[in-house]
Parts: sequence; structure tokens; C-alpha cells
Amino acid sequence: MNLVTVSIGVLAVLYSVYTLYVRASKPENFRKLAAMQEKFGEKAGYSIHLIAYSIAPLVFGAIMIFAGKRGYSLF
Repeated sequence: MNLVTVSIGVLAVLYSVYTLYVRASKPENFRKLAAMQEKFGEKAGYSIHLIAYSIAPLVFGAIMIFAGKRGYSLF
């Protein structure tokens, strides 16, 4: 098991969970969300922001956790 890779994965998952929580409770705290909604429209901006800041880190974190548990190293 590679602890560095697992740790990076856990941090990415925690970041994703945090952004999902803040998005649900206080979406006005995301300045980039407002900018993306202004540029791409309300729905498209929200979707792009959701994928980039919540879904992608969650997927990356899960992959890193599984890879680290199998002994693979990120570095």
C-alpha cells in the first residue's frame, strides 16, 4: 500500500465532499460559479462548475485510493 497516493486520494475526496456541501448550503460563496453562469448560462455554467470542482476530484480521489491500496505510486 502506498500511503502518499492514498492520502492524496483521500484529500481529493474530502475536497469534493466539501464543495458539494457548500454548493448545497451556501452557493453564493463560489465566485467562480457566478462567473461561469454569467459566461455560459445558468444551467451550463452550473454543470461545468459541478463537474470540474466536485465530480472530477471525487473520481480522481477514488482512483488514487484504489491505486494506492494496490501499491501503485502517483510519483
